[in-house]
Amino acid sequence: MRNPCNTASLTRISKAITKTLLVAIATVTFFFTSDLALPQSAAAYPFWAQQTYPETPREPTGRIVCANCHLAQKPTEVEVPQSVLPDTVFKAVVKIPYDTSVQQVGADGSPVGLNVGAVLMLPEGFKIAPEDRIPEEMKEEVGDVYFQSYKEDSENVIIVGPLPGEQYQEIVFPVLSPNPATDKNINFGKYGVYAGGNRGRGQVYPTGEKSNNNIYNAPAAGTISQITKDADSDGNVKYTVSIQTESGETVSEQIPVGPELIVSEGQAVASGEALTNNPNVGGFGQKDTEIVLQNANRVKGLVAFICLVMLAQIMLVLKKKQVEKVQAAEMNF
Repeated sequence: MRNPCNTASLTRISKAITKTLLVAIATVTFFFTSDLALPQSAAAYPFWAQQTYPETPREPTGRIVCANCHLAQKPTEVEVPQSVLPDTVFKAVVKIPYDTSVQQVGADGSPVGLNVGAVLMLPEGFKIAPEDRIPEEMKEEVGDVYFQSYKEDSENVIIVGPLPGEQYQEIVFPVLSPNPATDKNINFGKYGVYAGGNRGRGQVYPTGEKSNNNIYNAPAAGTISQITKDADSDGNVKYTVSIQTESGETVSEQIPVGPELIVSEGQAVASGEALTNNPNVGGFGQKDTEIVLQNANRVKGLVAFICLVMLAQIMLVLKKKQVEKVQAAEMNF
């Protein structure tokens, strides 16, 4: 005969397990549904740099690591105040200009608009200002931009993107300066600011593989013996270019959807010669500048010193006028 106590205990355990499974299924379903309904595209650009270079996006040479994947060089500008006072909110603007009429090759080979992204490396202690500290006018300039720290413990290194390039050729960062009075690790002085701006997709993945937003070259010298086409349901065409070398060996190069083939069968090619056009219309650029964390007392002292100098100059002029009058009176006497 079954013990009633054991039966009740088993029933409770069974209910607890069922409840736990239901919660787990609901949680997993929620995350997958949210990813499908609201995909977090903002993690696309920063993801590669954060995974490949987890400590800092700036190499010892001074180059920002985004340049390792975005090979074309394009202009980028950064604007910050010459000096700022402690515990104040100011704008840092990263400008990413490009021709908005051009389109890039998407991952599926179709033409799409360019996205932009930026990285801003501020001095230690500087960070994105809290929401309640940002003035309303500045909020309008910032727009719906999500700022992400490069690392959890690096609030001074901020990454943004991808964002639609038509709307965000100028990205405004609302920055809060530190206060040396409350943080003894911060000192007044001049500091470097480093910014990088990207427009468009990269040409190389961090693994070293080419993306379809790149030029493809002949792997060896020889004659193109065969070009095989493979079209998908959308009409996008992939190519396999077979090259017969002088030694009789056949080597092949896979051309993904996107780049346009510029060679034909029977054509002789040299090693490294272009087989496709270069579809890339974007690129990356970086800019360095400086900012001064200014001591308010020094500014007050400077103003006081200038006032004293001006007063001394005025007194000297008045004294000179007085001496000239005395000399004139003595001559008349």
